[in-house]
Amino acid sequence: MFPAPARLAWLDALRGPAALAVAMHHAGWTFVPGIWAEVDRRIDMGTWGVFVFFLVSGYIIPASLERRGDVRAFWTGRAFRLLPLLLAAFALAFALAAAGAFPLDPRLGERPLPLVALGNLSMTQELLNLPAVVNVTWTLSYEMAFYLISVALYATGQAHRSAWIAVGLAVPAVPLGLLLPHAVIGGRADLLAALLGLAVVAAIAVTALGHGTVRTVAAAAGGLLGLALVVLGSRGGTWQGVIILAAMFAGTAVHRAEQGTIPWRAAALAVAAVLACGIPAKDDPGWAPAIVLAACVFALGFALRRRAFPRWLTRLGVISFSLYLLHPILLHVVPGLAVYFLVLIPLSLLTYHLIESPAQRLGKRLLTRKA
Repeated sequence: MFPAPARLAWLDALRGPAALAVAMHHAGWTFVPGIWAEVDRRIDMGTWGVFVFFLVSGYIIPASLERRGDVRAFWTGRAFRLLPLLLAAFALAFALAAAGAFPLDPRLGERPLPLVALGNLSMTQELLNLPAVVNVTWTLSYEMAFYLISVALYATGQAHRSAWIAVGLAVPAVPLGLLLPHAVIGGRADLLAALLGLAVVAAIAVTALGHGTVRTVAAAAGGLLGLALVVLGSRGGTWQGVIILAAMFAGTAVHRAEQGTIPWRAAALAVAAVLACGIPAKDDPGWAPAIVLAACVFALGFALRRRAFPRWLTRLGVISFSLYLLHPILLHVVPGLAVYFLVLIPLSLLTYHLIESPAQRLGKRLLTRKA
């Protein structure tokens, strides 16, 4: 019913609470803002949740790419994993907006529709200063940048350098953040956004369909483009954006150390560098406790990775993408906090079984046929 290899159950055990923490963060500000303000100034639970996701992605995405050993299979798997539910969420958001039940970002009507579609479907809208159909998809832009860089490192034989990449991102994030406190890709630069968005799509397509040197060059170009988008396009500022990337590579470094391809001291240095350079990245009292706690919870999950986890906890992790993507839409439909979660979890189970799981099975069948 909820297929997940036992060796990866600990990742699902982290994903579920992380998704619920982000949902609770937004629900708290919606339904009980006075109470939630007291919580948020101590620890930003939304930041905690997304950093757990970033660490988990860092740990598993390069491992998945290397296990497949095929960049075409990797990009196909990502497309069937993310796009079907993303399209369904967009359709639901527009339908509710038409009924007056969901407030879309007013900037959606200010930018060309094809450009907005390109940004949201390529999951680069956050880094191209384009409005999002569903606001929480900003994290997918950083995931996409990480995918591009990971594929580039794999294609050029540099994937084993993840610990030093994490450090090499975290340390310069501080001066870069001071020099570039705001996104360089800003305003209404429609032509620039279109060119960059199309370049991302082209890099993925050529990497997936090309061969030999052409594929390697396209992958390297995509990786450089992903890095440039984070440095120049992070709306929260370059410091925070680069720290997010560094955190994902710190997660990769933990995987490398577990596999014995790098020393544990290198992985520890990567995590320490991310925390040391990331703690002052945002002037918010809830930020630092959130990223420190995210690292601690990830470390705890890793330490317990060979233990059995409660089935309900891993099931929450399996439906975590639905929980994450649907919760902001549901906020405007249900009348209260208790009802919100009573509806969100069953709805996420439904979308997992009707959309996510069938799409993933279809992607696997297509890959099997091509093989």
